[in-house]
Amino acid sequence: MPKQVDYLIIGQGLAGSLLAWELIQLGCKVHIVDNQKQNASQIAAGLINPITGMRLVKNEAIETLLPCAKQSYQALSHFFKTDFYHEKAMLRIVRSDKELKKYQQRLLDPSYLNFLKTELQTAPAELIAPLGLIQQKQTGALSTVPLLNTLRDFFQQQQCYQAKEFDYHDLQTENHLSWQGILAKKIIFCEGYQAINNPWFQYLPFQLAKGEILTFNSEFPITPQILNYGRWFIPSSKYQFRIGATFDNKVINTLATENAKSNLSAALHKIYPSLKSAQLCNHQANIRPTTLDKSPFIGQHPKYKNLYIFNGFGSKGSLQIPFYSQHFADYLLNNTPLENRVNINRVL
Repeated sequence: MPKQVDYLIIGQGLAGSLLAWELIQLGCKVHIVDNQKQNASQIAAGLINPITGMRLVKNEAIETLLPCAKQSYQALSHFFKTDFYHEKAMLRIVRSDKELKKYQQRLLDPSYLNFLKTELQTAPAELIAPLGLIQQKQTGALSTVPLLNTLRDFFQQQQCYQAKEFDYHDLQTENHLSWQGILAKKIIFCEGYQAINNPWFQYLPFQLAKGEILTFNSEFPITPQILNYGRWFIPSSKYQFRIGATFDNKVINTLATENAKSNLSAALHKIYPSLKSAQLCNHQANIRPTTLDKSPFIGQHPKYKNLYIFNGFGSKGSLQIPFYSQHFADYLLNNTPLENRVNINRVL
């Protein structure tokens, strides 16, 4: 007998995993197919930062996205008895008088005060920051790989996970939806950057971006805070940290490069010179599924009504995916309209 499910989900990155988890909690039968190739989620920093860029711009939906993300990761931590999200202060090194002036302007806006400390900090001895440090609040990092591995184990225990390359030619869309003995009411593609090869959704204007990240071990204790200096520094333990990330939308591949290693290391040593002695233990590269208008691609195929996509979260996946998993599930189960900003109908 063929296996019958409500949703066939392609891809077990952060988007596919959290969406599958949400649908399971709502009583749906899902089946996940994953090729087990390294995806952007598996090397992502998991950084959650409400205020970004040289102009210190607050995410316009942060008051909605951030509480949902925290609540979702807390619920997962409680269920699996493992901490996945670690809230840490972020110290932003002021790099110019222009940036300092913008910070002072932001403090006049009450909506920014939940995310910025109102006084500059003096840099500790190990950091070079002559203009001072801005402390950002409600920042943190998701332990993405442990979360994905834990969810994969859970899906396997529920017998709803399959490690296999998904061949588009094997999907039957006439009369009913079926793939290799699985009958599904709907299929949801959560393939990350591989969506550009999807025959049904390759019309969507993705703008992929390669990113590289380095992991180091230090011989002495490092600062416990996240550092923002045009790049980011995230401590993963007392003696280990990650730095990143590059952003390249011209050379799109998953090869680690000497140029990226050199640039990332030089930027770190400029503000944290004592870490020149740190030992590189990992250098990773992957491709972010970013979009032309910087908003996710969520929704139903315009012709094939049982085909859907949940993708395009780029570097903000850790912040955005929990809320949009719930939003999309509500759309699928209750016909609640999708936000125009994320609905793929916006590009038709």
